[in-house]
Amino acid sequence: MPHTLADVLPSVAASFGMAVDNSLGLVPRRDVVVLLIDGLGAELLARNRAVAPTLSAHVATTLIAGFPATTAASIASLAIGAPCATHGIIGYSFAVPAPGGPRLLNALRWRTDSATGPDARGDHPPETVQRSTSRLEDLAAHGVAVHYVIPEYQRSSGLTRAVFRTAGTVHPAADLEQVRAGILAVAQHPDAESRFAYAYFADLDAAGHLHGPESPQWLAVLADIDAAVADLLTDLPSTCTLLITGDHGMIRAGEVVDLDARGDLHRNVRMIAGEARVRHVHLDNPAALDDVLAVWRAELATHARVVPREQALDEHWFGPTAPAPDIAARVGDLIAVAEGRSVLVCPEREPLESTLVGHHGAWTPDEQLVPLVVTPN
Repeated sequence: MPHTLADVLPSVAASFGMAVDNSLGLVPRRDVVVLLIDGLGAELLARNRAVAPTLSAHVATTLIAGFPATTAASIASLAIGAPCATHGIIGYSFAVPAPGGPRLLNALRWRTDSATGPDARGDHPPETVQRSTSRLEDLAAHGVAVHYVIPEYQRSSGLTRAVFRTAGTVHPAADLEQVRAGILAVAQHPDAESRFAYAYFADLDAAGHLHGPESPQWLAVLADIDAAVADLLTDLPSTCTLLITGDHGMIRAGEVVDLDARGDLHRNVRMIAGEARVRHVHLDNPAALDDVLAVWRAELATHARVVPREQALDEHWFGPTAPAPDIAARVGDLIAVAEGRSVLVCPEREPLESTLVGHHGAWTPDEQLVPLVVTPN
């Protein structure tokens, strides 16, 4: 079985002596840091080894991000050590119960209706939307000191509360130098106690979204990351294992399909959730499923695979175990997964997202595969 992002923290826990499967074979060390580079795809890295020689030299294996390959879902899978069917963060946005009927929750920003809608932390407390125990909670209970090397805005964000679920020492880090300093602050200590740190860097993903993966701007950020990692390794003590991975890769958008401009796609449709590479379509009347499915398949025949919820769950798209009923209800009555380089945009509710050059979420290797860099090996 190929390894996934959900295998990383159980293996970390095993390296600290906990009775769980060390499927990645991590060597026990006093401290472990997991650095997540947003948008670091394995296929992208492999094609650009010359730009990132340090990262490329230390790739231990390739992981599958899981479906959908998007930041909120992947960070949840990493933190919980389980796929979407378990943790329920099934995408960039999804349906949640609300008075008057389901509403859209943007899981990345934890806002209602859109990425710029009302703060949802009051109406949809993160700890109730995602109820599974995180692997960081397990580490803390085992006596491992938990640290975070993250941008300040993530300290109390809805997604942080939902998936990490435990307090820790925060080292604010908005750029590569601050990430380096935060990691060294975690690893360079004289104590016998073990420490675990989750670290995060966003700029590669941002460059890919705005300019496209493998654009000059994207390559410049990748080169900066590689140089920062090479510099970090000169000072990282041998008592610390540094794991570097990504949450997804990325494709450059090809044909743009404006869902808002296709009126037939909105008949009997209450809500369109997800993002441009994976759309969840929720119906006003479930009895209209066959008709809506036929229309969506006809309209998007050359752009997307469209299936009903039951088929996606039967085929275990979101993980090998059946989701709880409340999580299953977050999945659209039908799901449209973009193929090739098509993107399915909704510019009325997602004006910024609809202008992006780079996208991710679907099934292509460029989106799904992420590297696992292990130093020291």
